[in-house]
Amino acid sequence: MAIIEAKDLRKVYGGKPAVDGVSFEVEEGEIFGVLGPNGAGKTTTVECIEGLRTPDAGEVRVSGLDPVTDRDEVMQLLGAQLQESQLQQKLTVREALELYTAFYRAPADWRALVERLDLAEQLDTRFAKLSGGQKQRLFIALALVGNPSVVVLDELTTGLDPRGRRDTWSLIESVRDSGVTVLLVTHFMEEAQRLCDRVAVIDSGRVVALDTPDGLVRQSASSTVVSFTPSPALDDLELRALPEVGAVTERRGRVTLTGSDETVNALVRLLAAREVSAERLRIEDATLDDAFLDLTAAEEDAAEPAAQPTAPRSGDAQAVR
Repeated sequence: MAIIEAKDLRKVYGGKPAVDGVSFEVEEGEIFGVLGPNGAGKTTTVECIEGLRTPDAGEVRVSGLDPVTDRDEVMQLLGAQLQESQLQQKLTVREALELYTAFYRAPADWRALVERLDLAEQLDTRFAKLSGGQKQRLFIALALVGNPSVVVLDELTTGLDPRGRRDTWSLIESVRDSGVTVLLVTHFMEEAQRLCDRVAVIDSGRVVALDTPDGLVRQSASSTVVSFTPSPALDDLELRALPEVGAVTERRGRVTLTGSDETVNALVRLLAAREVSAERLRIEDATLDDAFLDLTAAEEDAAEPAAQPTAPRSGDAQAVR
């Protein structure tokens, strides 16, 4: 059952579409990821879902409700952590939780949230004195204090160190396990690959792919990554001529190429034919990061205008010939 529905969503700023016909559905109980490069339209899309922006065209429904016309009801169902969030600097954690609790008809027990999110020792700490990780956990608590059916987390782990990021991932998984649907906006591919049941990739305001993380990797033109140190060196042109090969890079004598199983088979034949040994050979499945680069590169290529011939300038004898 879809708890979030976006259909042909469109939002224009200054004559330029920030969101250009976005459509997807989020099923109840899943972690649904929204990926894309900076400026792709991710945040504008989720702000339309949250009711913070009114779309210029298309439809949005949260549990069957319109976030704009049914704003008060949607507010009771949907919790949100915004991309840029701040609180009054002198507000304590306790005061923030008590304040947000007052906004909802049937709030969760914030004391239980505090224990769950490891904030009990910070209850009397002012917001300005919290660490980055503590602030992130507080914003998760504030997003959940209304006992929502859906929570939107926008770039939640940006600015956190690796340990803080992984601790936050565990928190997100526990939120989903408690029965809350999660809409996660991120540009960290590792984060999406670990957490998300399905992912929509948005580029230039459009959905360019929608699948599970593994499905997106399988769709990628470069589903396999091979790295090795050839002895002696191979001709770069021969490597680039391999079937279904993607990128070919060489650094300090070590070659890395992306492609498919057919690429690997052809590479093995080439190594044997040239009597080249492949030291420290590694063959790995591509990651969501590789698939993302393929998908967004394809979108850029499709959007790139064809080169137009340049008319010769008067007096330019070389151009006239």
